[in-house]
Amino acid sequence: MPLPGVLDRSLGEFWVTNPWDIVDQGHNLSAYERKRAFLNVQGQGFLDISYVTGADSDGDGRSVVAGDFRHDGRLDLVVRQVGGGPVLLYENQFPRAHYLTVSLRGTASNRLGIGARLTATVSGRELTRELYPHNSFRSQMPSRVHFGLGDAARIDRLTIRWPSGAVQTFDNLAADRHVVITEGRTGPDAVETVTPGQVIPP
Repeated sequence: MPLPGVLDRSLGEFWVTNPWDIVDQGHNLSAYERKRAFLNVQGQGFLDISYVTGADSDGDGRSVVAGDFRHDGRLDLVVRQVGGGPVLLYENQFPRAHYLTVSLRGTASNRLGIGARLTATVSGRELTRELYPHNSFRSQMPSRVHFGLGDAARIDRLTIRWPSGAVQTFDNLAADRHVVITEGRTGPDAVETVTPGQVIPP
């Protein structure tokens, strides 16, 4: 493969025609760049909050997963890295707000509903999520869909488009719970209900 452009050696840029030769030629892809965390500002852009969150570790990170590890409706982050400590857990300390977590059980579709598209109508806004649990290199998200609802205590309408082509709608769903929805059934089963501010025992 030809060189794609002029290399800036002062930045440590290099080029090899065969990726298997990277180590043989004395190069290393693990440059320990500081990690970044970005906050979505109401869909208008992103704010770099890496430093204030402590997420700007320079460990050799390989994967990251977001999950509600404390069952309080706030997604925490787990980072797996080679250097700088093997596993880092970043606890989400943003103010508690309303949420809904959805697990799917397919019947005509695959068992976990992977590939389903969920649209929540909340106070005139539509929030769309797709259930694809694969996230990044050597990591996998839980097979759940998370909706952050802010001040809204309920979802006006939840529409699920299953991989089979079936469409289900549920109206007036209360927030702050984890529900399981089975393809073709008329109502969801509540799995867990957590009130914002409730302390979850360890």
